[in-house]
Amino acid sequence: MAAMQRATLRLACLLFAGLVDAAAAQGLPPEFEQALAAAQLPREAVTVLVAPVEGGPARVAHRIDVPVNPASVAKLATTFAGLELLGPSYTWSTPVYVDGPVREGVLQGNLYLQGQGDPKLVVERLWLLLRRVQGLGIRRITGDIVLDRSAFAIPARDPAAFDGEPLKPYNASPDALLVNFKTVAVTITPQAGQARIRTEPALAGVQWPQAVPLANGDCGDWPTALRADFSNPMQFRFAGSFPAACGEKTWQIAYPDPASYAARAVAALWRELGGELAGQARDGRVPAGLKPVLEWSSPPLAEVIRDINKYSNNVMAQQLFLTLSLRERGSGTWEGSREVLRNWWRERFGGEPPTTDNGSGLSRGESITARQLGQLLQAAWASPLMPDFVASLPALGLDGTLRRVRQNVGLAHLKTGSLNDVTAYAGYVHGAQGRRYLLVAVANHARSSAVRPAVQALIEWTARQP
Repeated sequence: MAAMQRATLRLACLLFAGLVDAAAAQGLPPEFEQALAAAQLPREAVTVLVAPVEGGPARVAHRIDVPVNPASVAKLATTFAGLELLGPSYTWSTPVYVDGPVREGVLQGNLYLQGQGDPKLVVERLWLLLRRVQGLGIRRITGDIVLDRSAFAIPARDPAAFDGEPLKPYNASPDALLVNFKTVAVTITPQAGQARIRTEPALAGVQWPQAVPLANGDCGDWPTALRADFSNPMQFRFAGSFPAACGEKTWQIAYPDPASYAARAVAALWRELGGELAGQARDGRVPAGLKPVLEWSSPPLAEVIRDINKYSNNVMAQQLFLTLSLRERGSGTWEGSREVLRNWWRERFGGEPPTTDNGSGLSRGESITARQLGQLLQAAWASPLMPDFVASLPALGLDGTLRRVRQNVGLAHLKTGSLNDVTAYAGYVHGAQGRRYLLVAVANHARSSAVRPAVQALIEWTARQP
């Protein structure tokens, strides 16, 4: 893909030259300024860029060389670099090994699952993988199920470290053998005078209450009303009640003991499938010299980045980010992947690259300028990979993180980002007469979320441009 990258780089540089020349002369549209004033946001709190994707002078260029925290808009660099460095058809493999003979349905030894960073080994796909194992004639394992998670060499991370919310799924940490994002779906259903509880997936050795009392009144903040106690990851308790007015609700929870999640999920699912396990599911390494008896493949990267960008999945983005150094250097590390991304950026665009932390934007240490985002968006539009990249972005008012928007439906494909004090948008707007524009709008301010009406005004203004 090197020749394609060089050709696209030359084109992107030519396209962006006009934007650079005209940047200083451009101002903010009046309707955008008015919306900012109504939101009590100062002009200095935002950075804005609107430019034709095919090149030419920018329509708007405001503070485009000021580094800002992009929140999840940082995923644009991770996913476009992934497409170029790995290819849209790239898949992650999870090899399976055995260290003993199989006779009459019995594996006389251990079964090994070796993680290679698959971002989408959700419980449904894990079920299929284990069914494939049983298709080899294995119904009983006399040894252990050993999970090899050594492909990523990253330190353990406190899930509460970022924002004090360890049970939020967005705080799940990456893992070479990432099973179901390390989350549990707790579904609560009013039934026969009580609220029945079911969980997915089952986790070996973990107990959940079967029901909680129903309560009257409005639905309101029903998770708080449950008065959940997650202090013991082996036995959860709900000391409260569930409002009957809520109907059925599902609560996604990051498992409080993430290091044991994969082993518990694999052991429970193996037994649900009718398999027997004499030993235990545990972490370990595949012995040298073994050859895989099967390899389980992920969906292709072009499909995976749709989940990453449309739904802003942090842990999937981090899996992809770590895969960059795993594929190039043989081990997935944070600093290795930062260096891979920096090198890609310098070769692709020249100049100083943006500051990258974990590739997902869930960080206070990432920064990028609107000019750099504009370079990336123009290069992606000019690339043969454009259809895969654009298809991964939320369609305004239709899907992903923008599905609830009721203004300008269908006029744009935009990646969104939000943290406390950060609200960001970057992507493409469909203008008049078939023209396409890139749009970047980032607010770094205590009232950053108030910028949304102003961004809608900017989208409308951009869509009217000839």
